[in-house]
Amino acid sequence: MTIYKALTIAGSDSGGGAGIQADLKTFQELKVFGMSAITAVTAQNTLGVQGVYPLPAKAVIQQIESVGADLGVDALKTGMLYSAEIIEAVAGSIQSFGWENVVVDPVMIAKGGASLLQNEAVHALIDHLLPLTKVVTPNIPEAEVLTGMSIRTLEDQQEAAERLAAYGAKYVVIKGGHSEASDEVVDVLYDGRTFSYYTGYRVDTPHTHGTGCTFAAAITAELAKGNSVPDAVQTAKKFIQAAIEDTLGIGGGHGPTNHWAYGQRLAKQQSRVTRGERE
Repeated sequence: MTIYKALTIAGSDSGGGAGIQADLKTFQELKVFGMSAITAVTAQNTLGVQGVYPLPAKAVIQQIESVGADLGVDALKTGMLYSAEIIEAVAGSIQSFGWENVVVDPVMIAKGGASLLQNEAVHALIDHLLPLTKVVTPNIPEAEVLTGMSIRTLEDQQEAAERLAAYGAKYVVIKGGHSEASDEVVDVLYDGRTFSYYTGYRVDTPHTHGTGCTFAAAITAELAKGNSVPDAVQTAKKFIQAAIEDTLGIGGGHGPTNHWAYGQRLAKQQSRVTRGERE
């Protein structure tokens, strides 16, 4: 039996909806063994972020090296890296191990508005991490910060994807959740030559905390299993759509998504198929 392994390098979310907690839940649901390197501890819940306590870069690197030297990594994702120092250290570790299945979720702002990435860290992410990236998955506000352009239309998403690819990322996914263009949410995937589009319908709910982390983690899990980037994005789209639709409805603010919704849907589908075969 092959055990696929994925590493998340991100912050801890005490509320359990985002960060390494969301990543590990997603890895588990997609049948991938999850490992973590914590970059910062946050005190947060559905109402906002009450505190951010970054770890020293040395502590982050020790965690990465411990995992890489013993367990091995089939794919990894980065989330909240917080500072330029941590970003540069993480990039150095990725190069040292020669890891190629690198998914970057450029976490910058929490749902409640709290900043999760220092200003000088944006340049470090562009200069040091994006050139090592297989897939980068910004939402529209994050893509605007990284590219310096305003994004209002599908054509803007495409241009932003081209600009991010020019920084070195092999694939770029500009998520459309923050677009107000229609009732549909269109994620744009750019492979350096052509565009692909992944469409879902918008769900009217405040419970979307951790959607970016979860989406990127699903891509990471699928890459760890050897699937192509387009197929990984397709699965991630289905995973996050189910997680938002089948809401848990907990917390007084931006509540978490439902990480087991996708698996429950697959189980129900399989059950119907099995019953049909018996009949």
